[in-house]
Amino acid sequence: MEILALSTTMTGILYAVAIVGGVGLIIGIALGIAGKFLSVEVDEKEVAIREALPGNNCGGCGYAGCDALASAIAKGECDPSACPVGGESTAKIIADIMGVEANVVKKVAYVACSGDCEKAKDKYNYYGNMSCQDAANIPGGGAKACSYGCLGLGSCVKACEFDAIHVVNGKAIVDSEKCKACGKCVAACPKNLISIIPADTKYMVKCSSHDKGRDVMQACSAGCIGCGLCAKNCPVQAIDFGYNLATIMQDKCKKCGVCAESVQRKLLKNYN
Repeated sequence: MEILALSTTMTGILYAVAIVGGVGLIIGIALGIAGKFLSVEVDEKEVAIREALPGNNCGGCGYAGCDALASAIAKGECDPSACPVGGESTAKIIADIMGVEANVVKKVAYVACSGDCEKAKDKYNYYGNMSCQDAANIPGGGAKACSYGCLGLGSCVKACEFDAIHVVNGKAIVDSEKCKACGKCVAACPKNLISIIPADTKYMVKCSSHDKGRDVMQACSAGCIGCGLCAKNCPVQAIDFGYNLATIMQDKCKKCGVCAESVQRKLLKNYN
């Protein structure tokens, strides 16, 4: 009886093993067939480009991370130099992968404000949360007399992953050597004072105020007073003047410097 029971038990175990093995084999075959028919072809160029990208996923390129950018470059939808963080070296690697020449233009963040603690006046002392967004929501747009100026509370500094922007004497200053032009500081500024420009830009209007000249003079000793002299003296009509503020059209500018010499407040320089 014991031998018969043992034999029955072994038979049951063998049947169970056979059934499990058979089911596993069937599932394996089914997965293999499904993998063959449902597989997605991988673009080798896209994979190589993704490996070349730095992986910051900062969004500075305008795409939703490095994967999306790699896909766009591989499809020819954007330039190999689209990654601002990777810079020239990454652009050249990607250009080689794509079989094209790299067209690299170094860009940096630029703060369009000259109003530091010595030049811009304050309406009151601010003791709230050290956030530009919170301060900007206060009636009057913050403590500074100029409602367009840099609040100097460092929201841009906190947003930067590369330690490329700091608040010095109450105003944001960009370190052009460290800046990767990712654009996070641009998004963090509630006053829209920061923009990304080519690093070789020579002249920019370092003010964003649309107030009338008299009001500007009362609020800041370095603001644009809307005199229009820079626009009048530009030999190539590269300066547009409207809403009490001059704007240089970089595609027309010849970098002659006549505009900078025309104004007394020395606002037309590319420095932060």
